[in-house]
Amino acid sequence: MPEMDALPDVGDWRFEYKYHLDFHQYYCIKAAIRPYMRADVYTKKAPNKRYFVRSLYYDSLDFRSYQEKVYGNCDRTKLRIRTYSSHLDENTEIRVEMKSRKGIIIEKHSTFIPLSFYQTYIKEGYWPILEDKLLIEFDRTVRLKSLHPLILVQYKREGYRSNGRENLRITFDHEVESTRSKSLFSYNSVFKTHKRGVVVLEIKCNKSQPYWLRQLIKTHGLRIVPNSKFAQGIELSRPEIVLPMWSYA
Repeated sequence: MPEMDALPDVGDWRFEYKYHLDFHQYYCIKAAIRPYMRADVYTKKAPNKRYFVRSLYYDSLDFRSYQEKVYGNCDRTKLRIRTYSSHLDENTEIRVEMKSRKGIIIEKHSTFIPLSFYQTYIKEGYWPILEDKLLIEFDRTVRLKSLHPLILVQYKREGYRSNGRENLRITFDHEVESTRSKSLFSYNSVFKTHKRGVVVLEIKCNKSQPYWLRQLIKTHGLRIVPNSKFAQGIELSRPEIVLPMWSYA
């Protein structure tokens, strides 16, 4: 299993702030955070200091989760199964996650599962053993809302943690792309790039941002943007469901 320094703790709550960077901004900000942050263990050991992330997202066949995101519902839950491998073998790590938004607060619950659990759930639609509370709630939500695995999103991530005591995490996501898929390992799928030339900066903290970070954001004129990789994946794979704003009136 990954060291917990690499990833957020199970069941943590936090605020999330997302920004789009061009390459010049990315290099400037990466250099500026160096005195305050350290690379997490995944980043340290990854090729080119960027580790691979792939997530399989669930939604209903009429895209209710996507619509909740687009309309800005303040109380919503996102389900996904995640891996850090581009191929499937006996060492592949699988993580089940439920990410909820309550107003401006984000809460994420997750658990690692054996590969055999993932394979059974994808093929048969049930967990072999239901002892983990998160797996029970994940399965309950899937059945209650008639959810299905629909979108596969992958990217390369750099992760940094604060040198101090505050629970502060900064990530840079590169080469975000997605495709339709019913499993984590879809070898014949054609992936579509989300935003070419854009690096996604995410700031995750459970208190206010430190002064140096607020000043950094201000100096570079960055503005918070909505950046749901799940929603972008839906829009790229099913452009016919994306309606012009006037049609909502």
